[in-house]
Amino acid sequence: MRIRHSRPKETEGPQMTRRELIIRGGGTIAAGLGTPFLLSRRAAASIDPVLTEAWAHVLPLAEGAWAVISTLETGDMTTLCNGGIIAGRDRVLVVEAFARRTGSSWVSDVALELTGRRPTDVVLTHYHGDHTGGLTGFARDGETIELHATAETLSRVRSQRAQGESPEAVETRKLIDAATVLGEEAPKELDLGGRSVELHPHRGHTASDVTVEVAEHNLAFGGDLLWNRMIPNFVDARPIELARTLERLEARGHTTHVPGHGPMADDGILQANILLTDALEAAGRSSFEAGTDAATAAGQLQLPGDMAQWKMFSDNYIERALSAWHRDLAAMDDEG
Repeated sequence: MRIRHSRPKETEGPQMTRRELIIRGGGTIAAGLGTPFLLSRRAAASIDPVLTEAWAHVLPLAEGAWAVISTLETGDMTTLCNGGIIAGRDRVLVVEAFARRTGSSWVSDVALELTGRRPTDVVLTHYHGDHTGGLTGFARDGETIELHATAETLSRVRSQRAQGESPEAVETRKLIDAATVLGEEAPKELDLGGRSVELHPHRGHTASDVTVEVAEHNLAFGGDLLWNRMIPNFVDARPIELARTLERLEARGHTTHVPGHGPMADDGILQANILLTDALEAAGRSSFEAGTDAATAAGQLQLPGDMAQWKMFSDNYIERALSAWHRDLAAMDDEG
């Protein structure tokens, strides 16, 4: 897998607020931001991994809580997405099923090493394959594991990975059939034994997203609602909902966030994602109103500060983001 960089753009002129960016809009959306928006990387720099492999490293976040951070630069897609391990007295929860069986199997081994037991529970933050592809790697040695996901996510995973009679498809169906279905509106509290974890439903990256939050440690696993130093994938995004969700997450006041992709970050990650979303919104609205296609608008877009240097899984991610905005805005026009 090659990680690409977005095209650098020069910036000049007076500084503007996020809201002024939206009002101004257009292809030169970030030309007024003279100060680069750079995350300090304090968290990544100050925490020593407890385990490092070619595909990922494991960072301690709090007592009984660790982040699994995929090392994308190596091109090894064993895990691919970020996730985590949260341990209580009675249960061990893993956030995400990762991209491959080998990845989730490795995370299971890590959980055993760190906590003394294999995972008892797995939460899927959404249905994309880089977060669900390794699901059956947790089912080992006859042990049972409880899957937690929304109905939308379970339906998508079933259609993607549980068709036919291959051993993996059969095992995937078993896990889905026995899963705990999370509601789309209210959070669910999961008691791990002396530790409470809240599973919060959202929309934005997809039609059905989940964050995993540990209030006692001000900790949140954001799934792909949050990316660090990477342009998000808007392939199934609902950008209007995403903007609202990011504002709500910011209001919750967590100080540690694990992004779905990219390195660990300090508490500026939410502001960075909001700023990026605002820039894309401005360009999306402006180009939609002008009748400019997403590809042309993407070529004109200047991202805020150092975001021009953020990595992308594919060169078309900015075009894809603006297409998502056009799709949402067209749907609003149809409804109106």
